[in-house]
Amino acid sequence: MNAAADKPLAFSVDGTGEEIVLSGFTAVVAGYTGRDLAAVQHHIDELAAIGVAPPPEIPMFYPMPPELFDTSGRHTGSEHLTSGEVEPVYIRHAGRYFLGIGSDHTDRDLETQDVAASKRACPKPVSRTVIAVDDLAALSLDECVARCWVDGDRYQEGTLSGLRTPKEIVDLFLERTGLGDDDFVCLGGTLPLLDGKFRAGTRWRVRLDLPGGRFLEHEYTMEKG
Repeated sequence: MNAAADKPLAFSVDGTGEEIVLSGFTAVVAGYTGRDLAAVQHHIDELAAIGVAPPPEIPMFYPMPPELFDTSGRHTGSEHLTSGEVEPVYIRHAGRYFLGIGSDHTDRDLETQDVAASKRACPKPVSRTVIAVDDLAALSLDECVARCWVDGDRYQEGTLSGLRTPKEIVDLFLERTGLGDDDFVCLGGTLPLLDGKFRAGTRWRVRLDLPGGRFLEHEYTMEKG
C-alpha cells in the first residue's frame, strides 16, 4: 500500500511561515467513515440498489497513487460525470500531524463498476495551507463546518460531527496497513450532498471553518479532458 510519490507535495503551515515537503509518502482515501454505523449501512444499501458493490470492511481505506494529490488548483478530468466532495485531510510528516482540506473528486460513471478505480481516475485537490496539530487525540472536528460549492452554488454544508474522529480514522488506517512511522496523506470522509444528487462542474471550492475563526479553504478548476 505504500508507494513512492513521483513528485514532492509541499504545504505551508498556517501562522508559522514553515513549509513541509512530503516525498515517498502513502496516499489514501477513507470511505464509509460515518460515526453512526446504522446510517452507514443504510447508505451502503442505497448504493447497492444502484449497482455499487458494498465494501468488504467499514471504514474502507482506498490506496491512491500519491501523485493524484495536488495543490495547484488546476486539473483535467474525463468526459465522464465527475464531482468533488469536501473532506478533512489528515497529514503526517516526520512524526508530526497536520490538518488540511481537500476534495475527493470521483468518476461517478465508473463508481458503479469499481469504487476504488473511480477514485483513482480523478485528481485529489488539497489545500496548500495546513494547520499543525499538536495532539491528534485532542483534535475534534465536531464543531467544524464543512462547505463545498460548485460553479458558485452550494453543494454541501454541515458540521463534521457525523464522522469518526481524526484519531480513530488514523489509528484504524495504521492498524490495517502496518505503515509504521512513514509519512501519509489521508482524505478523511465527507457529509451528504444538499440535494442528494451528484453534479458536474468546472469551478469547485471547499472550506472548513474551525472554532475561533480559523479556516482552511481551497479552490480548483476541473476542465474536461
